Amino acid sequence: MPRPDLPLGFVRLSEFVPSILLDIKYYSSDNFMGKPADGYQAPEAIISLPAAQALKKVQKSLEEIDLSLKIFDAYRPKRAVEHFLRWEKEVENPHLAQRFYPDFKKHELFERGYIASRSSHTRGSTLDLSLIAKTNQTWQELDMGSEFDFFGAASAYEYKEATATQRANRLLLRTLMERFGFKGFALEWWHFTLQNEPYPNQYFDFPVT
Repeated sequence: MPRPDLPLGFVRLSEFVPSILLDIKYYSSDNFMGKPADGYQAPEAIISLPAAQALKKVQKSLEEIDLSLKIFDAYRPKRAVEHFLRWEKEVENPHLAQRFYPDFKKHELFERGYIASRSSHTRGSTLDLSLIAKTNQTWQELDMGSEFDFFGAASAYEYKEATATQRANRLLLRTLMERFGFKGFALEWWHFTLQNEPYPNQYFDFPVT
């Protein structure tokens, strides 16, 4: 069955840069809520065309050194952000809290900027990603010092207790992303937004398909 057309100016990374590995966390239950987020109807990464064009250059540079990007999230519908806001009011899940935010209460995640009530992802040019290397015919994530969506000090780009390897991996990712027009986020080593994003004031709500 053909997938629905995307709004003009957006592409699917699986079609635009098919060599990039996708691991879309909010399509699954492997995330801080423990369930799929509203609006994720496929395990797809949708992004604005300028961001995809820049990301293609990053991927090409990585492939030259036998590495690849791995995408956790890209465009995020407004309805997913609203789902995050409703999640804040739900009963705490101790297992998820220990895994993703052991040092904070839910409301602190919003107050400290880990989860936004208006997300840059919804503007269509922000990505959450990491680096992977092929080992014994399987892809393995490079050690970044924390997993995606760990809300705490260890995820900050300049975390002082990161090992030399973790710092080097973070630096490689940020250096390449910045070289091709993205800017990072101090609290999260995985979070990047295209500096000249095409829709800086628009927040979209079409589903991820």
